[in-house]
Amino acid sequence: MIEKKTIELLGRCGKDKVTGFSGVITSVGFDLYGCIQVILSPPTDKDGKIQDGRWFDVNRIECTGDRVMPVPAFSAMATEPEKYMHGAADKPLPH
Repeated sequence: MIEKKTIELLGRCGKDKVTGFSGVITSVGFDLYGCIQVILSPPTDKDGKIQDGRWFDVNRIECTGDRVMPVPAFSAMATEPEKYMHGAADKPLPH
C-alpha cells in the first residue's frame, strides 16, 4: 500500500534530487488531486536558529541516511481528532 510506504519515510534524512535541498522528512501530505508530498526540514543554522522546511513531491526525494526519529504508531492513536497525540512541541527532534 502506497500510503504505508510513504508514511515509513517519516524521520528519514532525504535530499531533493532537483535542488539539492536536504533535511529530515517531518511530514507527509496526500492531496485531493493525487499528489503526494513531503516536508524536508533542514538542520538549524550555525547560530542554532530553526530553518524553514520545504514541500517536495515524494518522487523527487532520495533518502540519504538513517532514520533520526521513529515513525509514530498511527494505528494505535485515538480515532477522534480531539484525542490525537500532540506534535513537535511535545516531541521535539533530537539535536
